[in-house]
Amino acid sequence: MTVDGAATRTTVVVRYFAAARAAAGVAEETVPGGRNLDELVGDLTRRHGEQLGRVLSLASFLVDGVACHDRQAPLPAGTTVDVLPPFAGG
Repeated sequence: MTVDGAATRTTVVVRYFAAARAAAGVAEETVPGGRNLDELVGDLTRRHGEQLGRVLSLASFLVDGVACHDRQAPLPAGTTVDVLPPFAGG
């Protein structure tokens, strides 16, 4: 097993879109796994500041492409979490 393979098993990829990307200052980052979505949101807010925290409080989340409705469910390592802020327009 490679070191890269081990890292994939213990981390979560977070991808930011629109206002979330602007507030985080990055399009994507890798963070430690082993948490639920509420814990992840708290960590991301501490890492990037209250501006991102405000966006996250209104955002929807996809976990491996599926809408996440249980914010207490553990996020499996190797998961991708997409942060989707409210979108305007139409």
